[in-house]
Amino acid sequence: MVAGAALLVSLLMLVPLAFVASMAVRAGWQTVSTLVFRPRVGELLGNATLLVVLTLPLTTALALALAWLTERSDIPGARLWSALAVAPLAVPAFLHGYAWVSLFPSFHGLGAAVLLSVLAYTPFLYLPIAAMLRRLDPGLEDSAGSLGLPPWRVFVRVVLPQLRVAICGGGLLVGLHLLAEYGLYGMLRFDTFTTAILDQFQSGFDGVAANMLAGVLALCSFALLGTEALLRGRARYARIGAGAARAASRARIGRLTPICLLLLVLLQLAAIGVPFVTIARWLVAGGARVWQGVEIGPALGSTAMLAILGASLATLLSAPMAWLSVRAPGRLQRVLEAGNYVVGALPGVVIALALVTIAVTELRPLYQTTFTIVLAYALMFLPRAMLSLRAGIAQAPVELEHAAASLGRSPLRAVWAVTARLAAPGAAAGLAMVALGITNELTATQMLAPIGTETLATRFWSYTGELDYAAAAPYALIMVLLSIPMTWLLHAQSRRSAGR
Repeated sequence: MVAGAALLVSLLMLVPLAFVASMAVRAGWQTVSTLVFRPRVGELLGNATLLVVLTLPLTTALALALAWLTERSDIPGARLWSALAVAPLAVPAFLHGYAWVSLFPSFHGLGAAVLLSVLAYTPFLYLPIAAMLRRLDPGLEDSAGSLGLPPWRVFVRVVLPQLRVAICGGGLLVGLHLLAEYGLYGMLRFDTFTTAILDQFQSGFDGVAANMLAGVLALCSFALLGTEALLRGRARYARIGAGAARAASRARIGRLTPICLLLLVLLQLAAIGVPFVTIARWLVAGGARVWQGVEIGPALGSTAMLAILGASLATLLSAPMAWLSVRAPGRLQRVLEAGNYVVGALPGVVIALALVTIAVTELRPLYQTTFTIVLAYALMFLPRAMLSLRAGIAQAPVELEHAAASLGRSPLRAVWAVTARLAAPGAAAGLAMVALGITNELTATQMLAPIGTETLATRFWSYTGELDYAAAAPYALIMVLLSIPMTWLLHAQSRRSAGR
């Protein structure tokens, strides 16, 4: 029964991708070639390629530097700098655009997109790299040093290869965010596939043309997945031996300490200081007027309702797969789980466009309904919920269920009485992660939200589109305040996983 439910969920996850493919088949090769092989698509593909090629190396280098300084150097206040390195996650990417554009109105184009992408997405690479650095066995580094290798060569030849999995995984996440982001690049007037799809959707609905762009965007995502798998390879590093690995000794940076501290301060000013100063500036400029709008309460209520519904549905749909991955791992489970992750890697605009096209053409009663947007949220964020729920179920050994069954409990009651309670913290963490993702989601909400339904993100975007930055400031502040607890939780969980 569980396997059947997991199969149904996997088929549901494949609906957006299958629909995009079916649109291409129904349109025919002549139409597809006309819509795909044109200068506009080439321009968008060039922009996406440049964005990824320029941003990923810079983000990787910055994340490596931050991780080494906070985990392997004797820089003063290392724990504080470690927390601050994760803090930009509390600021949605489009808020970075809002902050910098409101201060510098001419700030736009590729250079601006790369700079703000690096500031917004470096934490996605910093977290896994720093966590991996904490878990590495320093014995290998000591052995390399005893052979006469200087510290920088030890890092390149010993430490860096062990970080490859973390770098590739974090880089893949950053790359997928670069392809999916709309608000930041829309504000910077930098054209990407996502902005082109949204502009076309809002100006005049053309399902075939929009879906062809979505298909190219999906292929770009799959290209990133393949590149990451190729670079990651099959090599793994593990410590073999008795006892626990000792903590790595911290390198002395000596005279470089002031320079390193200055760099850290400048980075935090750019990534955190500018958004908060900008929000405070516009709140002061707007005064009490910006808090008196009737939209804030309804927008917060709609955001909370959609976040709760979407997170609940995502957790419910993820339960069968999470259960199979822990209780019955096998070939079928691996195939179904891989399919969920692949579809989960699709940009939100692809999923939203597929659902809105299906609703308009095939299932008209579902168009402009809460069910459709909640389903889109569930499909987009299901991998987040599944990872957390799987970890929670793993905390409940199957022997406890057997013990409950031996005492006369039915299998269902045994699962509910034992496993469900032990897995509740993991499920709650997944709910929180999905809910906060929905709170800051913009693209799918703009495309699928019923008429009259406004969220914090859509109200913020509406005011910034009117250049009323003061009226947008309260919505920006509320979104940041809602994101801070989840950011702290991610940082704490990262340190806890390494025993810190």
